[in-house]
Amino acid sequence: MRADFPDFRLGSVLATSFTGTLSERHGNAVERIPTPCRLVDWLAVNGLAVDSCTAAQLDLARELRESIHAAATAVAIQDALPASAVQVINDCSAQGRAAAILTPEGDRRWRLGSTSCVEDALSVVAADAVSIIAGERDGKLALCASPSCQAAFFDTSQSRSRKWCDMNTCGNRQKKARFTANQRKKPSSAE
Repeated sequence: MRADFPDFRLGSVLATSFTGTLSERHGNAVERIPTPCRLVDWLAVNGLAVDSCTAAQLDLARELRESIHAAATAVAIQDALPASAVQVINDCSAQGRAAAILTPEGDRRWRLGSTSCVEDALSVVAADAVSIIAGERDGKLALCASPSCQAAFFDTSQSRSRKWCDMNTCGNRQKKARFTANQRKKPSSAE
């Protein structure tokens, strides 16, 4: 991993992890795939290794990311799916050459075409988005309660009441802010 870039925020759901490559959307936005090489890194970390990426492919990836975010947000707030987002997701899903394979351990992995390209990897991300947006998986789409984040995430908790996209970042930040505010309200003890 290249140390000069922000860490990836990895989750268990590929599509929403991908939307997390742009975090703090309503604050000081953090772009976690600022260069084609960084997209190659993210894909590799997620089992979708490709040899290279062009600037045009990075633009396509960002368009897919924003389309998934728009559609997931619409589902989370029970709004209509944006037609343009649906079109981008469907186009990306259809254009790749990837196959689901079963590992000897019984896990599903993706095998990209013999000349793996970014479009093949993005088709896997788009297909994952289709499955969660269509409600095919057990869980629900929600938005992070952090006012500066509001990332879409897939809540698979038993109660489906998770508030934060990531407890280690947004959740802790909000808890710390509440604690600090409460400490300021307390009168200081005079000695």
